[in-house]
Amino acid sequence: MQSISTIGLNIAKSVFQVHGVDAAGQVVIRRQLKRRFVLSFFEKLPPCLVGIKACASSHYWSRELQALGHTVRLMPPAYVKPYVKRQKNEESRSAPPQRASSYSITRGNPGDSGQRPRQGHARRGSEYRRIKHRVLRHLPNRRAD
Repeated sequence: MQSISTIGLNIAKSVFQVHGVDAAGQVVIRRQLKRRFVLSFFEKLPPCLVGIKACASSHYWSRELQALGHTVRLMPPAYVKPYVKRQKNEESRSAPPQRASSYSITRGNPGDSGQRPRQGHARRGSEYRRIKHRVLRHLPNRRAD
């Protein structure tokens, strides 16, 4: 089997689609995987670049694949859209993330570290609103905005 240099992974609810190419750009693997077999599939592969379109569960899969030694690039859907060639179906949806991740011009997020983001500004804003409503509630003829 030829070595895979870049993989596009389409994340869905229960069935994932994998599209892998070698360094020359030839399609090496195009496969459908059930959710429970994804990690065992990637364990068998040598470390490579994996492109994933950012969605709700893409950060989880990014951490799991990085733990296996792969380089993961998360891309917003707007960066992947120009690489779509035909209509939507599960087989064709895994190729655009692979194509987009192979170009150096694509600015993809390398994935998160698993730490929660700082929530300082949001917390200060909500505390400010809570105090403002508490104060305005006790003033006569005033409305809380």
